[in-house]
Amino acid sequence: MKISNETKIGVLTTIAIAILILCYSYLRGNDVFSASNRFYAIYNSVDGLSVSKPVLVNGFPIGHVANMKLRPDGRTIVELKIDPQYNIPDNTVAKLVSTDLLGSKAIVFAMGNSKNYLEDKDTLKADVQGSLAESLQPIQKKAENLISKLDSSLQSINKIMNPDFQKNVDRSFLSIANSLQTLEGTTKKIDDLIGSQTGHINAILSNAESTSSNLKTSTSHLDSIAGNVQKFSRDLSNSNLKQTLENANKAISELQAAIAKINSGQGSLSLLINDRNLYDNLNSSSKHLDSLLIDLKAHPKRYVSFSVFGGGKKNK
Repeated sequence: MKISNETKIGVLTTIAIAILILCYSYLRGNDVFSASNRFYAIYNSVDGLSVSKPVLVNGFPIGHVANMKLRPDGRTIVELKIDPQYNIPDNTVAKLVSTDLLGSKAIVFAMGNSKNYLEDKDTLKADVQGSLAESLQPIQKKAENLISKLDSSLQSINKIMNPDFQKNVDRSFLSIANSLQTLEGTTKKIDDLIGSQTGHINAILSNAESTSSNLKTSTSHLDSIAGNVQKFSRDLSNSNLKQTLENANKAISELQAAIAKINSGQGSLSLLINDRNLYDNLNSSSKHLDSLLIDLKAHPKRYVSFSVFGGGKKNK
């Protein structure tokens, strides 16, 4: 069967149109040769986002933006086509983030930790992250402040580098050089003084060493004295000092009681001490005894009579 040229041209034209439609659909983000899960996210603003922009997870593409449609309330609903091999937890957030300084946007999934997964045509939570230009604004302000400070520093340096200041600097360096020269002379004099006094310094060091040795000996003696004091204190604590003090207190108490009795007139000793008549009688007896002894010395024969041969004369 012979095919006419018109038929061939028609078939080729149809195939070309089909390929063109498929390419256009692919460029718009619609992959007609593979199945995908469709999810939706609603944003207040989609500035910089376009169809076929990637959907990323930690920088890895798992899908793309398939379609965008403006709703009556002014928000935009974005259709996302995701490879079905990836399970998306139901608490995942679809963030609209900037990918470069020119304002291009992409969808980044902040994967949740839920065990429940989204199904086809479910809607995700949406969030819009500030652009890179907005995030760089603080850095821009710091850079402007730094440039301003640098400009002020350059102006100060220009003021410093004037001829008058250079003269002052030269004068200051000259003064420093003179001071260093004077210091060098003083150091030399100190070296000469130390050299002449080396013998005295050695003697002082020897005396210090001797003093240290004596102090060490004295320290050992002090340790011995401290040991003796500690031993005496231990012996004193072990002795029956408490019982001795109690006995002494008891003896003093008894002596005080005896003296109190004597003073109050109780007992023989109290009567002997406090009786005036007894004192007078003893005094009189002492006087009589004294008179008797005087008379005995004056007239012994009046009281004693004896004989050599044993015969005594009787007094008439």
